[in-house]
Amino acid sequence: MIGTGQPGKFAKLLRYWHTLRHLRPVQFYGRLWFRAVKPKPNLDPPPPLSGMGGDWKSPAERRPSLSGPRQFLFLNVAGSLDELGWDGAEPDKLWRYNQHYFDDLTASGSASRSGWHGPLIDDWIAGNPAGMGTGWEPYPLSLRIINWIKWSLAGHELSPLASASLAVQARWLEKRIEWHLLGNHLLINAKALLFAGHYFSGTEAERWRDRAVRILIEQLPQQILDDGAQFELSPMYHLLACEDVLDIINLLNTQRADLTAKETELDRLCRSLLPGMLGWASAMLHPDGKIAQFNDCAFDVGPDFAAISAYAGRLGFASDAQTPNSLLLPASGYARMTKGDMVVIVDVAPVGADYLPGHAHADTLSFEASLGLQRLFVNGGTSVYGTGPERIRQRGSESHNTVVVDGQNSSDVWSGFRVGRRARITYRTFSLSSDDCRASGAHDGYRFLSGRAIVRREWVIADGQLVIDDYLDDPSLPANAHFHLHPDIAVTLDDPLSGTLALPNGRICSWQSKTAATLRSSQWNPEFGKSLPASQLVFPLAGGHASLILYW
Repeated sequence: MIGTGQPGKFAKLLRYWHTLRHLRPVQFYGRLWFRAVKPKPNLDPPPPLSGMGGDWKSPAERRPSLSGPRQFLFLNVAGSLDELGWDGAEPDKLWRYNQHYFDDLTASGSASRSGWHGPLIDDWIAGNPAGMGTGWEPYPLSLRIINWIKWSLAGHELSPLASASLAVQARWLEKRIEWHLLGNHLLINAKALLFAGHYFSGTEAERWRDRAVRILIEQLPQQILDDGAQFELSPMYHLLACEDVLDIINLLNTQRADLTAKETELDRLCRSLLPGMLGWASAMLHPDGKIAQFNDCAFDVGPDFAAISAYAGRLGFASDAQTPNSLLLPASGYARMTKGDMVVIVDVAPVGADYLPGHAHADTLSFEASLGLQRLFVNGGTSVYGTGPERIRQRGSESHNTVVVDGQNSSDVWSGFRVGRRARITYRTFSLSSDDCRASGAHDGYRFLSGRAIVRREWVIADGQLVIDDYLDDPSLPANAHFHLHPDIAVTLDDPLSGTLALPNGRICSWQSKTAATLRSSQWNPEFGKSLPASQLVFPLAGGHASLILYW
């Protein structure tokens, strides 16, 4: 049996089989190539600058990450360049990645910190020899190339030393494209080459542009589903994908007189995809304006939806679209249900792209809910990456508003970014009438326990009432439904079958259940580096059934 603990030898082999069998061939040979081939940095003089012109629009802003000329704040962890340098085991890898992104160059209020940025760029060049260290890994390298060029497009002047470094970085990236990872990594690699190809001119720059465009035209239709979702099914990464598409449109718009036929095709493709992407993002918002937390999701990693929407408006796209009411997003597998001021967002989705589930959680048939502007039920969120036990716990089923059978995860999330066996949606339904909104779904993630261990859930919202029914087709198996409450919600048990939820604005909801509830401690992880104590209600499935009714 593959559970949340350490598997035995056979189970470990089975885990590897379920993990690896979905990968594409390029992910195998690409990884071998990436590890075996060690290119040498090309330190030749840079190509001529292109003299980029055009009407560059201010990009989407994010939270600042510089609190002083050499003081950083990433993932809610402060650090000084003078104490930490540019590399090292501490802080963790993701913090180091952020240090090399240079996101502050386009963050909120960046103009007031522009005097810090130029010296910091020069310090980076001096402290990061070509091809060495975290800063030369393809993902942070790609984001840094983009951010330096965005800074230049905003009217700041990159020094000749910085331009020369950009050329070395683009050449290195061209040899380190992350075909073994695919997904958002490959997309950002190509985007960086596109920016570099337009910043410079000449044969070398044209080659970068051509390669970037070919990758983007191939990958964007694969990575953006028919309902607009980015295929890794994380609202956080989806907003970053929206930013990527907007940045590409913005760049190509500034270079319109110099576009190749393929770049014109790419521009049309991005413009055709963007409305659906914005629509999906809007559907995954709570009334507080922030994203629902399915799969890897944390607030303030990139621009929020308001910033993305404003950016789209500056580029001529409608930016005043209203968040939709009830609807099913069939390609990605999420549904938004509303009645009055109750909003429920439900997951009747696969874990993500079969060959790229690295940001997936075992959260199938989970949901989140808000009443007015207050979140009621929240998934656990994401505060850490890496490979430790807390990462595994946050990805596990018990950290989500879903049913857990025999203490196991519905999908075998393991290591930092691996998924072995995985839950498959066996059916989903959605209906809307004047009286109520209904959604339901089922998954087979516990088939390894019993051939009949199908989990089914139904949500029904009517006026002043939310009903959630859970079923397990094999009632001999122990199972619990977990309902995690936002930290601001005070929960009481009047008796094992009923109680109240008190909102901070004084509003009271009452709840009833068919099986005896227990109140347990929980944890909400709204941001990287931030965890808050919370509570959860847990209901056993008796005879294969549990039901929660919420009144307000």
